[in-house]
Amino acid sequence: MSRLRTALTELVGIEHPVVQTGMGWVAGARLVSAVANAGGLGILASATMTLEELQTAVTKVKAATDKPFGINIRADAADANDRVELLIREGVKVASFALAPKPDLIAKLKDAGVVVIPSVGAAKHAKKVAGWGADAVIVQGGEGGGHTGPIATTLLLPSVLDALKGTGIPVIAAGGFFDGRGLAAALSYGAAGVAMGTRFLLTSDSTVPDAVKRRYLEAGLDGTVVTTRVDGMPHRVLRTGLVNSLESGSRVRGFVAAVANAQKFKKMTGMTWRTMIRDGLAMRRSKDLSWAQVIMAANTPMLLKAGLVEGNTDAGVLASGQVAGIVEDLPSCAELIERVVDEAIVHLRAASAHIVD
Repeated sequence: MSRLRTALTELVGIEHPVVQTGMGWVAGARLVSAVANAGGLGILASATMTLEELQTAVTKVKAATDKPFGINIRADAADANDRVELLIREGVKVASFALAPKPDLIAKLKDAGVVVIPSVGAAKHAKKVAGWGADAVIVQGGEGGGHTGPIATTLLLPSVLDALKGTGIPVIAAGGFFDGRGLAAALSYGAAGVAMGTRFLLTSDSTVPDAVKRRYLEAGLDGTVVTTRVDGMPHRVLRTGLVNSLESGSRVRGFVAAVANAQKFKKMTGMTWRTMIRDGLAMRRSKDLSWAQVIMAANTPMLLKAGLVEGNTDAGVLASGQVAGIVEDLPSCAELIERVVDEAIVHLRAASAHIVD
């Protein structure tokens, strides 16, 4: 198989510049180890795991592969330090963050030899975490699934690359990537690789129920919507009956349902109300949210679990990037990564043929 060597592959020690994102309820031990064994970077989603479940998942991944992998951690979680300690103790190669960790946490991880990769949604945020010592950044455009911003990858990516010019920090492009053409385009922009979520959800190695995967494959390019009715923040999801009812229904009714789901999330994770309130205060400070939005945020894990784990598309929410509307098959992670890299090389070579001296 052909190879692409980039600043990302050199930094992390992986074979191919392809990252599988830390999707809640999706990025478990089976998917992450499959990606790692295929030469990519798999990232465990810890936000929907208890600390004990995370330990079990790490143990399973290490038993299945000797390749590098990562853990995604909520920097504002009350037990973030405990999860960081676990990550360091277990020798996990990469720590990724949806919210930027503070400089002292970055320093702690780097002192332990961990590669720190926050996700950012704006050039100014990329510059900030670069100044704090981040090793690389993932930049996700509005095409991506889950919580997302309004700027398309084709504009957000070059703005971040320009902001980090001269720093040597690798930029990983996310949002709208699913094949080798996308990888070739990202590398041509100057990125060091791509990160994909929905494309890895739609593989045979994903534990998402087959009926739910079929629901994704049936979606059109207009089959997703960015809604604030799930948790008060922009969230790209598949259009389902539940999402349509949330969009058209009463905000008061949605808030009442969110409170009930927050109680279920508390019971599932074993969190105390005190811990949840402390997490809520941190979210308010870091994201400038109202208390209504904080309570709705606790609603999200249960709605995602209903869809992605329990397979109930009528009562659950299915986070999805727009690529669901163009993906047509369910390859293994090994088949997918090989195909993406081979296609990228073909397109990069074809593009170079147009150069005239």
